[in-house]
Amino acid sequence: MSTDGTPSRSRRGDAGTTIALLVALVAALLPLLTVIAPGTWTLLCIAGPAALLLAGYLARRWGVPAVAVTLIEVALWILGTTAVFFSDVAWLVVLPTLETIERVPLLLEEAVAAITVGVAPLEATPAVTFLVVGSVGLLVIALDHVVLTARMPLLATVAFMAVWLIPSLAIRSEVDVWAFVLLAAAMLWVIRSDTRSRVRSASAPSPVSGVGVVSAVIATVAIVVAVVAAPTLPQSAATGGVVSGTTIDASLNLGDDLRRPSEVPVVRTWGDTPTPPYLRVATLTRLDGDSWRPDRGRSVTLDEWDGAAPETAEDIRVVEYRTQVEVLDLASATLPVPYPATAIEGVDGAEWVVTPDNRTVRSTGVAAQGQQYEVATTVPRPSLEQARESQATSGGARFASALELPLGMPENIARLAEEVTVDADNDYDRLLALQSWFRGTSFDYSLDAPVEEGFDGSGADAIGDFLEVRSGYCVHFASAFALMARTLDMPSRVVVGFLPGAPTGETADDERVYEATTAQLHAWPEVRFEGIGWVAFEPTKSLGSAQRFIAEDIDPSAPEPSASPAPSASASPSATAGPRADERDPESGSVAGGIDPSKLLPTLGLILGIAALIAAPALARRLRAASRVARVQGGSAGTAWRMVQDSALDLGIEVPAAESPRAFAARLTTEHGADPTALGRLTAAVERASYAAPDERGRPAGESLVADAASVHRSLRDAVSPGRRLAATVLPRSLIVRPGSTFAAATAANA
Repeated sequence: MSTDGTPSRSRRGDAGTTIALLVALVAALLPLLTVIAPGTWTLLCIAGPAALLLAGYLARRWGVPAVAVTLIEVALWILGTTAVFFSDVAWLVVLPTLETIERVPLLLEEAVAAITVGVAPLEATPAVTFLVVGSVGLLVIALDHVVLTARMPLLATVAFMAVWLIPSLAIRSEVDVWAFVLLAAAMLWVIRSDTRSRVRSASAPSPVSGVGVVSAVIATVAIVVAVVAAPTLPQSAATGGVVSGTTIDASLNLGDDLRRPSEVPVVRTWGDTPTPPYLRVATLTRLDGDSWRPDRGRSVTLDEWDGAAPETAEDIRVVEYRTQVEVLDLASATLPVPYPATAIEGVDGAEWVVTPDNRTVRSTGVAAQGQQYEVATTVPRPSLEQARESQATSGGARFASALELPLGMPENIARLAEEVTVDADNDYDRLLALQSWFRGTSFDYSLDAPVEEGFDGSGADAIGDFLEVRSGYCVHFASAFALMARTLDMPSRVVVGFLPGAPTGETADDERVYEATTAQLHAWPEVRFEGIGWVAFEPTKSLGSAQRFIAEDIDPSAPEPSASPAPSASASPSATAGPRADERDPESGSVAGGIDPSKLLPTLGLILGIAALIAAPALARRLRAASRVARVQGGSAGTAWRMVQDSALDLGIEVPAAESPRAFAARLTTEHGADPTALGRLTAAVERASYAAPDERGRPAGESLVADAASVHRSLRDAVSPGRRLAATVLPRSLIVRPGSTFAAATAANA
């Protein structure tokens, strides 16, 4: 026996429930790997909960009261968190000090900033790790209290599903069926383990003070996190509306963004380049499952970066340019820069770091929005003859990942690559043949065909389907080109960024100014050549500038062909953003300088969604009541009594299992102001239905039962405060609490 007189939990089979709870938690956390790159947090999110649950199990086995068990777990959580994240300023490594407490809000602020402006998958910085590990620890303590103390495993499933849904709402991708099956099986195991422990128990434990509060916190946090917190996570597509600034998909899930009905200006550029450059924000070399993953190489701060130009052969001509970039509306933690950058000047903030291998720039907690900076580039300009003499090579183990092919890749990818390039006798001409094939008459640009044909993605299977249907958008063209190049033993990668945009008619520093919008969000492939470096190609049909080096006998200073940033209103569907009107006239519903009605839709949708969320419990309660009224009208005294119990539960009145209908009715009358006449008739009816002989029960009048139940309901509501009546209407407890359960026996104050 425990010190509070309740049976020892270990004798009731809590070991199985504890293990099931840990497995369910781990299963619920699996989708978080798509939001945050694996790191130390992954191990801590398994070891930490395991230690807390083990401590709780051992404490119960030694007879520690339930409330004390929770306090022990909280203490262990504080000590463990201090040891892991603040040991340098802690007393005896594990005891928090004043400086420890002062660091917590700073870390939380840094983590929230990184999440808000970051690009999935986020780097597992110490701040992000602290936020995730700390939150999971608190969740484990609450779940342990609710599942193993309150015996309400169904409520725990709400928290599991909320944790599962957060990455799904942030990263639009296909559901991992096997991971979801694991989660469902783990949740069923939790419920089953708890049920078996109840069967083995000689007697149920008494309700513990505080259980109602903890359960309410879990349910509320689960809903708030799923609806409010999820949109602040690193998004996987550009968004507008209520979100302040555009974010960029770094894993090639661009379909939803490209189908957006409106465009947002993102970046402006001007400089001395012959043609406005493409702007990159991320490179993607590894294809994991159904999507490409952003490269995470060694990074250094901009101040520490030496800016060395990429290695090129001595006879390759190299040209230096300078480009001014002004970011208008980009909330992502990445800077759009031309390639290959060798110097970046004018960036505000010390949080910016550069990855020398791919010349991308990102921040650990600052958005690119509002930045204006100058980028120096050193661009190799080989002749056509030099390009044909160069071989596409991985350069050893350093670029081995650029040759990796996914397992189970469709056979048509390699077969078509071989067929299209069969007449070429060097690597460069093979790639030109692929580029010309994609940009030829065999393919069409379309944002609808991928959805209709079911291959709206960038994985190998989707690319195999794209090569058969031959209709898609930039993601499909770039991914197909990169994979086909790898089948020909050429290292390749995919770049995400922006096309140069369109001229604004303005000038800055005597140079034409170009502006790119969300319509110019784009993906293109690159292939690495020995002595030249990474060379960009443009396979997307009718978009941008096709790759071509000029022959030696042509003036190298001649202007290069201009990029085609987006289609005109009359163009065929060929731009990354699809066919859209660049401007709206007054007849279309939007006046220049006025408010675009389409931009109000997200806000209106959010308001309606919140209103629907608030009204949902009351509506569900009313629908259930209407269903029960129909049964009561048929003469069901038991259903009428259940309506009385639900009314009591909604108002915070105890409905314990051990109380008889007559005792319950007496308490409602004397303590809660229930109508004694109506309640007396209902009590007699339910007792007759429960205990009278079948031939003596009779069938009470349904209309009388309905009227009596309604009278009791009104009298109970009239006896409580307006605040209690409002809470009973908006958040009816009877939707999740059953009469006779632990929560139904809690006091009104705890409820």
